[in-house]
Amino acid sequence: MSVIDILKSNAADYGIEISSDLSAKLEKYAELLKDWNEKINLTAILDDEGIAVKHFLDCLLVSKAADFKKGDRVIDVGTGAGFPGLVIAAAYPDVEVTLLDSTGKKLKAVENMAQEMGVKNAKVIHMRAEEAGKKPEFREKYDFATARAVAELRVLLEYTLPFVKSGGTFLSLKGASAIDEIDGAKNSLKTLGGKIEGINEFTLPGGDKRAIINVKKISHIPPKFPRVSAQIAKKPL
Repeated sequence: MSVIDILKSNAADYGIEISSDLSAKLEKYAELLKDWNEKINLTAILDDEGIAVKHFLDCLLVSKAADFKKGDRVIDVGTGAGFPGLVIAAAYPDVEVTLLDSTGKKLKAVENMAQEMGVKNAKVIHMRAEEAGKKPEFREKYDFATARAVAELRVLLEYTLPFVKSGGTFLSLKGASAIDEIDGAKNSLKTLGGKIEGINEFTLPGGDKRAIINVKKISHIPPKFPRVSAQIAKKPL
């Protein structure tokens, strides 16, 4: 079975429909991901089933946690190989997606893959999250922020919530540790004006546990946040 055949057969069990347009884009993505991975290390998961389930289906599960509307602005913080941001852009062509990462080589690959896939609603920003989060052109300008397997939730909130408008949402794609991380993020949520609105839990084919934590931005963030990365790491909120 091809990557797309595997994806379609599994996505149906989650009520996710894969259109012909999305199929074509993701088929190209899988091909390019393998090609680029020979030049730079983008992912350790390169088998067809792994790409279909642990990358593409995992990212598409955000459709169960968020209602993206035409004109929404999404920023994917620490996009890496484009997960989940480039998958979201491919699935929602009417949504504007910004792919942010501090590693230029990865962003070059992601930008090329987006072009080759025919995804025109994604742009890349080469910058550290804590620097971009202070800049007026990015701060509190997005309806949604996303991040997948970047850092512990209490740390991640300081990197991501500065991008989100009041009333907007941060979608944190997590594994089995999600519930424990929420318990440890209470002070960070309070300090940064976030509120847990829901947790969507899933089990991927094969048994891997996944969770998407919905964090609502309920108030503006004090100007001193985000701090520099060394402070965030040394003294998490």
